[in-house]
Amino acid sequence: MSMLAIVLISAAILTVAYWTYGPVLVRLLQLDPRARTPAFELQDDVDYAPLAPNELLSQHFSAIAAAGPIVGPILAGVMFGWLPALIWILVGSILIGGVHDFTALVASIRHKARSIAEVVRDHMSRRAFVLFLTFVWLALVYIIVAFTDITAASFTGIQTLENGETVTGAGIASSSLMYLALPIIMGLAMRYGKMSVGVATMVFLPLVGVSIWAGQYVPLDMTAILKVFIPTADDKTAHMAWDVLLLIYCCIASVVPMWLLLQPRGHLGGYFLYVALAAGAVGLVFGGATIEYPAFNGWVTPKGDSLFPVLFITIACGACSGFHSLIASGTTSKQLRVETDARLIGYGAMLLEAMVAIVSLSCVMILAKDASLLKNPQPNLVYAQGIGSLLEKFAATVRAAGWTNFNLSAQLTVSFALMAFTTFVYDTLDVCTRLGRYIIQELTGWHDAKGRWLGTLLTGGVPAFFVIQTIHGADGKPQPLWRVFWALFGASNQLLAALTLLGVTVWLWRTRRQVWVLFVTGIPTVWMYTMSTWALIRMINLNIKQISDPNVQPITYVLLGISSLLVILALAMLVEAVIALTAADKGSSRPNAPSPVLATT
Repeated sequence: MSMLAIVLISAAILTVAYWTYGPVLVRLLQLDPRARTPAFELQDDVDYAPLAPNELLSQHFSAIAAAGPIVGPILAGVMFGWLPALIWILVGSILIGGVHDFTALVASIRHKARSIAEVVRDHMSRRAFVLFLTFVWLALVYIIVAFTDITAASFTGIQTLENGETVTGAGIASSSLMYLALPIIMGLAMRYGKMSVGVATMVFLPLVGVSIWAGQYVPLDMTAILKVFIPTADDKTAHMAWDVLLLIYCCIASVVPMWLLLQPRGHLGGYFLYVALAAGAVGLVFGGATIEYPAFNGWVTPKGDSLFPVLFITIACGACSGFHSLIASGTTSKQLRVETDARLIGYGAMLLEAMVAIVSLSCVMILAKDASLLKNPQPNLVYAQGIGSLLEKFAATVRAAGWTNFNLSAQLTVSFALMAFTTFVYDTLDVCTRLGRYIIQELTGWHDAKGRWLGTLLTGGVPAFFVIQTIHGADGKPQPLWRVFWALFGASNQLLAALTLLGVTVWLWRTRRQVWVLFVTGIPTVWMYTMSTWALIRMINLNIKQISDPNVQPITYVLLGISSLLVILALAMLVEAVIALTAADKGSSRPNAPSPVLATT
């Protein structure tokens, strides 16, 4: 079977799921298009601001589709082959990830757009609420660590392409800064210049393309800048500097009004990511690429990683992500205009992200097993060069058809793909910091400026401890920080999904008492809980073995402590859920059915 056939069949399966299982979920949850949503009830144009579904989809998609659907499928595909990864992406996104995102969003809007943690408090206990918030905040910290570090890696060094052209990390850094400036200008133009969304999109989206092209001509070389002050500075020093600067950006972006950055950047970034997805699709359809990589590499890798549970926590966001519930209940639910839009925003966006994961996996499929890119895979480069290769093949096909002047520079296509990668991550970084700030404010009860800045500085500051660490592998060589944290991120992220599904199941069972709850959310809860705790226990055992090494690194103790704490929190949450489910039914303090009040527009 050709790669094109595999991708088209996958797209068809996801489309059928949206139009069949999606409506089933709408009926089961009794969504009402007439119900007045929290976006209108609590509208303040700072956190609560209703958005049209296409605009909210762009923002939500760009926030949830971070590095996960690119990094995870590429790493898992390299380890176990593309077939197991593809099967899990399809099955996981349709039956687990999509359900998780959809029900988390609905649960939030049925509880005044409050967080999933507060839904847990209403239907379980105050103790469960604190446990959940603690788990979420820890998860946010190392999501920020992993995504910050892998983004900073794109801003340094030079990549030499097969045709001899080069793509500089400094050029990507310049393009990224230009990209960050565009949504701020766009937000101001829409707010004070009364520019419509349509006009703003037509003006600023092409400027994103200009920033990609211009970046390589005006590179921001952090290494050269640092050498002025630190003569011994190198790419490693520059990488660390970018890590810190990105964290500073996160802190600032998380406190500015949503209309100034989050909404216009989410809208602009969403459309840019649609373009990136379309570019990959065009390359796959018309590029004539063939499958080179093996479909299956075996149940266990040479490094001892077994398919169960490693595959399921490595792919992460490509099939299911607990982080999505934080976005759905943290920012998206405060902007949902109509209840029935939850199907498109919650379920549809997850299936769209699954297609991003499949395109990313295709970048592995076109590589030979002994390709140099796979010896020590850097997913951002595999993705960028894979997309670049597909677009080059497409250009060659067009030239062969008679358009002899049609050409796509390898430098431009790889820069485009790297910018798409960093765009995915940017939206996630500042949203994570904003959500971390919300959690600190909820835990402390400080909802004023003091709580806002404390929450922001803690959520953005703690990751700074990790990004300045130098970590060495078993061979004594420096190891990328993001790679060390990816396994922990994947396991905890999937466990967060399990805990969210657990909370949703308790809510639905206590308010519905219908058997479908056990199948729709109950079985996915058990699966995600099993895979993620299994993976965390494996990590704990590995860290314990490493501690016996006389050359053990201090961060090993930190990772052991975090892994152990996550397992303890998850077990405590499970106990709370069992107590809530077996307790006498006292009813729900929040209405399960929507209010009959009509929503105004």
